[in-house]
Amino acid sequence: MEDGELTERASYIADLERRVACLERMAEISHLLNATLDLPKLLQYIIETATEVVEAETASILLFDERTNELFFAAATGESQETMSQIKVPLEGSLAGTIFQTGDPVIVGDVSGDARHYAGVDQSISFQTQSLLGVPMEVRNRRIGVLEALNKVAGGQFDAEDVKNLSTMAAHATVAIENARLVARLQAANRRLAELDRHKTNFISIASHELRTPLMIVQGYAGFLRHHATEETSADVDMVLRGARKLQTIIDQMTNLNYLESGKLELDPDRVVLQDVISVVCIDWRPIMATKQQTFSVEMPDQPIQVQVDRNKIALVLNNLLDNASRFTPEGGSISVSLTPYTGKIAVVVSDTGVGIPKDELNNIFDRFYQVEDHLTRHHGGMGLGLSIARAVVEQHGGHIWAESAEGQGSRFIFTLPMVMSQRAGK
Repeated sequence: MEDGELTERASYIADLERRVACLERMAEISHLLNATLDLPKLLQYIIETATEVVEAETASILLFDERTNELFFAAATGESQETMSQIKVPLEGSLAGTIFQTGDPVIVGDVSGDARHYAGVDQSISFQTQSLLGVPMEVRNRRIGVLEALNKVAGGQFDAEDVKNLSTMAAHATVAIENARLVARLQAANRRLAELDRHKTNFISIASHELRTPLMIVQGYAGFLRHHATEETSADVDMVLRGARKLQTIIDQMTNLNYLESGKLELDPDRVVLQDVISVVCIDWRPIMATKQQTFSVEMPDQPIQVQVDRNKIALVLNNLLDNASRFTPEGGSISVSLTPYTGKIAVVVSDTGVGIPKDELNNIFDRFYQVEDHLTRHHGGMGLGLSIARAVVEQHGGHIWAESAEGQGSRFIFTLPMVMSQRAGK
């Protein structure tokens, strides 16, 4: 093989090795993009890689500042990074500004003869720019900055291959910057949501506290009038008492929701007979449902079912389910409560012949403040808190709650509770 062929072959092999090395560095950058959100570290790695790949003396990333309509240095190689970060580059009268405005790559072999060269940077850091290659940084048809490489080593000239490689680097840098910006916006939105949630929690706490005092006065005087009511006024007093009870339920729900969200709702469990808890709640609901001409029935086994629960909290769950059933069941409808075994637990079932729930709403009705009806046109009351509180309490007891329904065919709400171990073992 002649010397010329050997030289050509060696040059070809060297070029292949350079391309392979370039691809390896590109792969490393892609890996880092997926592995870290440390933007300064990532950008520094990208521009250091760019200087090696295009064989430049130095490289830098300039980003556009919409407030000042100028470019600023976001990253740079060399020892003058801190100084450069304070320098602003105008869009007019600079090569970087030209690249940013036109969106086209620029190669300048000798910047001393180009009027667009902004010498202010060189003067600030005591650097001499000789040649320049710059490419735009774009995301979704929007330019965000420029990636520059300065001074081709060994006195060479930047070429089309360098433009291609630097453009790839610019694309990687753009992805990294956009990811960081998206994360920053998401974090800001989360902070804002947390602040709004705190304000909401404070409002619920203050509102429930301020409403409770006048409500106690209304209930006290209404109770007094009820004992001294005549036949003509008893119906009116009963209406006041029903309204006060409804308001009391809303205030209790607001308070319990606040406790649930703050993690302050503590259980005071005790071994109780579940039938006793249900009976006490149902006694209070019979006269309420009678005024709506609703049939109310309770079916429970004679054998006592013992559970380890917070009596008051389980009573709250049942009250919320019965309130929901009564509101959505028309006059003349039927509501029932029953107990039934369910896979090693005991299930409490509240059934009604009300309006039912659309199938696509069943997974949403336990969400806080969720209303099946539009809030401007709905015919039934409620704040959308009762079912969410019921779910939270049941789950705190190690149980589960769900609904079964078909629109226009009534609903069944079922919640389960663990039974005392001796009962599950059949002892």
